[in-house]
Amino acid sequence: MGFEVRVISIDGADRQFEGLSAEEKEEQLTTFYIKSGGISKALIAHLRMQFMRPFSYLRGLVYSIRLARWNVRAAICNLLYFAEAVVFVEWLQRENLVHVHMHFTSTVGLIARRMTPMWTSVTIHGSGEFNDPTAFYLREKIETFDRLCTISRYGISQLMRLSEHSQWSKFCVCRLGVDFSVLAPRPFRHNPAPFEIISVGRLAPEKGQHILIAALDLLLRQDRSVRLRLVGDGEDRRSLEQNVVKRRLDQHVIFEGRRNFDDVLGFYQQADALVLPSFAEGLPVVLLEAMAMEIPCVATWIAGIPELIRHEVDGLLVVPSNEEELVKAIARLMDDPELRLRIGKSGRRRVIEHYNLTKNTELLAEMFHDSFRLPNTRT
Repeated sequence: MGFEVRVISIDGADRQFEGLSAEEKEEQLTTFYIKSGGISKALIAHLRMQFMRPFSYLRGLVYSIRLARWNVRAAICNLLYFAEAVVFVEWLQRENLVHVHMHFTSTVGLIARRMTPMWTSVTIHGSGEFNDPTAFYLREKIETFDRLCTISRYGISQLMRLSEHSQWSKFCVCRLGVDFSVLAPRPFRHNPAPFEIISVGRLAPEKGQHILIAALDLLLRQDRSVRLRLVGDGEDRRSLEQNVVKRRLDQHVIFEGRRNFDDVLGFYQQADALVLPSFAEGLPVVLLEAMAMEIPCVATWIAGIPELIRHEVDGLLVVPSNEEELVKAIARLMDDPELRLRIGKSGRRRVIEHYNLTKNTELLAEMFHDSFRLPNTRT
């Protein structure tokens, strides 16, 4: 599409190289990792910039401290971001790159922008960025960056809420996408026993997995044959495991841990429903993946999810934190195979129409061309 894309990451992969899928391994081998060089290479980068571009170095250092607004803890965090930004800027100049598009690392990009000229765009996923916009420096990023993309209209509404009207022309929606050649419909089971529920995501308070475990308990008390598979890991894992033991659900809940995409694809193949009882979200990719495979989904009526799932058409939406309502939605799917089949097929059509990876990548490329007038730019 006219762009050469280079990838840089702050942290390394969250799994050992042997645990990555083939595609992930290929991506890792071509990615520059800021922290991989260790302290010694970072110090060399800092000394080199101090010697060759002292004023740029000083601008970035002063700006990172000023951002903290006399908050000592924030200042320490910003100095770490500054340390990473120096390594980033050196790599950027060495590779002769002029346009940076960011995901999640935008504070490093904000500081780097003070040290070197570059076009900057960012995708704001939510909901983490909206929880504490002051600590995330969201207003400063809106004012500094050239383009801000969100993955839903809900995301744009939050940027509008936190910015001046004069900045709104910078905002656009760039929807996520999935590859339908990989995510084909899985075999449909009319009368599964047990009914296999899958929930994929970080085990964290905002994901609401304790509500799902409570709902499973209620379903089992109704003498239903059901099993829950939790795929992912995180800070809530211990309390979730304790909850499962307390409720004596050991035989009905499986903690699969963090898995690569190939493994998750295998779990999707066995699933009769995907359930996400989240309290806060952006727009979960796992919903797109499951819907593309015609897996009926139950999710909470929050953030950007209703833009993807039309209630009773492409899936079932429930009020967050309400385990009784979640039980009713899951029970409906268990009792009505025709409903599962209908919303599964509708969900795939919905994703194909609005979340096609190739189509949405083309829209992203159009945004680069239209916004920055940089055809054939190394990015």
